[in-house]
Amino acid sequence: MEPVPPVPGGPPELVVLVGEDAPPGMAAVERLARVRLVREGGLADALRGAEIVFMWDFRSAALAGAWPREGGPRWVHIASAGVDRLLFPALVEGDAVVTNSRGVFDEPIAEYVLGLVLAFAKDLHGTVRSQGERRWRHRETERITGARALVVGPGPIGRAIGRRLTAAGLRVSGAGRTARAADPDLGVVHPMERLDEALGDADYVVLAAPLTGETRGMIGAAALERMKPTARLINVGRGQLVAEDDLVAALRAGRIAGAALDVFADEPLPPSSPLWDMPNVIVSPHMAGDATGWRDELVRLFAENLDDYVHGRPLRNVVDKRLGYVGPARTGVNGMSVLDRRRQR
Repeated sequence: MEPVPPVPGGPPELVVLVGEDAPPGMAAVERLARVRLVREGGLADALRGAEIVFMWDFRSAALAGAWPREGGPRWVHIASAGVDRLLFPALVEGDAVVTNSRGVFDEPIAEYVLGLVLAFAKDLHGTVRSQGERRWRHRETERITGARALVVGPGPIGRAIGRRLTAAGLRVSGAGRTARAADPDLGVVHPMERLDEALGDADYVVLAAPLTGETRGMIGAAALERMKPTARLINVGRGQLVAEDDLVAALRAGRIAGAALDVFADEPLPPSSPLWDMPNVIVSPHMAGDATGWRDELVRLFAENLDDYVHGRPLRNVVDKRLGYVGPARTGVNGMSVLDRRRQR
């Protein structure tokens, strides 16, 4: 990126919340803003006078407790697609714009989901266990061609999953807020109020929905009863979409055939969780979208958005704070360019 011209009024103050690691390749960001790296303990002090917050430590919930009682930053960006940890009342009700990292994880997560579908159909986890036991155990496996997959959550990640599974030969449908008869990526999209009916046809139920008041706990005992006993549940959305106790009970009773879980209500998953030891469960540590280079892509996306910010162009990936995910495209904040709002402060 070429050097950025000076911003009227001087570069904005940017606070970056870091955890175990700091974001790589920040040179482009540092040319656009005065950058301060802080950890959770220093966040409250750092927010005084800050114009922008970059939540690099996207798992942190510290922003709610550190948020100023009056004023506060104008823009909060998070290095993840999910924003549920950010949507505390003061932020939702205030003027600050929230953006996410939508687009970075779509294809890697879709590839991961396809890998999980193949792992179940071909019993790859069983093969690895038998190899570790030096046991020759011949068996037949399943085909994925013609199997039915229901993708819950028709956002960019869900759409990428739909395209990838369709290309592999599965028959894909979706479930979301708005019903559609012929979606280009998901075929028939069922309305969420009819999710229970759609569950009964699926061989694979893939959760890629954001965590909202409507989706929290949507896969519980009743939904699991609707699924085929041969079906598998794959969750790459949010752990709280699933009532974990109900899922454990359903797996133990054989009401569904298996589950692959990349996200959990409590992370890290406690060692005491029965999910660790279940032979029909694949547990992964919230890594479905973390393909090589993902950290650099996150910083690159933020730097591009920051460049738009300081030059008064509309931000991308603006989250509808009431819905809990990126809504329809908007110009700046409340119809006004972000730079204009800065000049009015």
